[in-house]
Amino acid sequence: MMATKYKDMKKEVIRLEREAVIPVLKPRLIMTLANLIQETSDRADFLKLCKRVEYMIRAWYFLQFEDLMQLYALFDPVYGAQKLEQQKFSSHEIDNLEQNFLNYMFKVLEKSNFKIATNEEIAVAQAGQYLLNLPISVDESKLDNNLLKRYFKEHPQESLPDFADKYIIFRRGIGIDRTTDYFIMEKVDMIIARIWAWVMRVTRLEKFFPKKTSSLLKKDDDITDEDFQDDLCVERIRIEKMELSLHNLASKITIQEPTFDRIIVTIYRLAGSKTKKERGIYVKHLKQIPMADMEIVLPEKKNPSLTPMDWVKFLATAVFGLAAATGSIQTPQADFWVIIAVVSTVVGYCAKIYFTFQANMETYQNLITQFMYDKQLDSGKGTLLHLCDDVIQQEVKEVIISFFILMEQGKATLKELDQKCEALLKEEFGERCNFDVDDAVNKLEKLGIISKDQIGRYYCASLKRANEIIGTTTEELVLKARQEEGT
Repeated sequence: MMATKYKDMKKEVIRLEREAVIPVLKPRLIMTLANLIQETSDRADFLKLCKRVEYMIRAWYFLQFEDLMQLYALFDPVYGAQKLEQQKFSSHEIDNLEQNFLNYMFKVLEKSNFKIATNEEIAVAQAGQYLLNLPISVDESKLDNNLLKRYFKEHPQESLPDFADKYIIFRRGIGIDRTTDYFIMEKVDMIIARIWAWVMRVTRLEKFFPKKTSSLLKKDDDITDEDFQDDLCVERIRIEKMELSLHNLASKITIQEPTFDRIIVTIYRLAGSKTKKERGIYVKHLKQIPMADMEIVLPEKKNPSLTPMDWVKFLATAVFGLAAATGSIQTPQADFWVIIAVVSTVVGYCAKIYFTFQANMETYQNLITQFMYDKQLDSGKGTLLHLCDDVIQQEVKEVIISFFILMEQGKATLKELDQKCEALLKEEFGERCNFDVDDAVNKLEKLGIISKDQIGRYYCASLKRANEIIGTTTEELVLKARQEEGT
């Protein structure tokens, strides 16, 4: 369903850099490229080469992934403590092992093209509201602040978020989520917020509450063709920006929010006690999380409650209503219906605050349940298996695309190869990404199927020669043995 667009709405666009992840499924990629090859024999050799490339890359990463899994088994929040006791490791040895695990984990996330969410990205995500309309915060007293602090001290990185000593959020990919509904309570909140903003503007109190801006947010007037060429721009459509009209207030509307296609909430550890030190490390993997509702993935969330602003409005309204009612009673010609109107307004507004909070709490509980069943892909060991497979899939696709370009279009410099790979993805699959050509060329050189001439141009071996260089893999021998056994 297409999102409803309002004529006087100022577009709010989130601008993000293109990512290195290739979103095309590997089977579709391979078959599309194979069909572009004219000679039938070359097509068969190309498909054989693709399989051998994947088998080799899997073999390269096997030992690294095996070490990662064995290390995580020691820090699994469920069974890790028992295994650590069985191994009789000293406290110093355990500290080194957990740092080794983090080092492996972060390398796998980097290879899988995940990025650490920065303060600016999180601020932009939290600048709006989508389905979650409650203030969510983390109970930091329940989280350990030594594990990640030690890691980043030994492996410093730029643009770390403020909470990086307690937990880290990795994100990858951008999508769009749309929801259509009446949003009755949200529309009431919007009307009240606009009245409140008008009062602040008239009384000139708004200057004491400056609004923060971000380079990730752009107005419609500021968007140029260059932005769309280099970056990914996604529009955020919110109730707060909708046109005030009877039609919009009385009918269903569609709101739209950019999503993080994949989020890894990693890594955090619960705070231990004076007598027992916690060693379990939590890792969670979620999908399609609306940016404005990103707080839902935070660890150890506090129970939502009325905000201080809600309490101020609640008490101020009660005091104002009481004063107005008292003043009306003391007036010699007090009008009974005026008193009733004032009291009813005060009671109605207080009831509105209470019932809005209850409705938001119900929405919050439903979102928690939905995220547990629909949004959470996996946790713990399952997340690591997802990541390991992601790394292999991305590496295989990068190598295959690079070899295909050199095979079909001849010699190319590193920059030319990068541009041609990105052009191929756009023309054949309609996808745009920041192709990681350095990593692809490095893998091709390790395989020994490309070379570099004296002026810095890369060229590939023929398909038959490339297959001979890699040779028959163990997987092919196993498949052949199974076929013979079945025959």
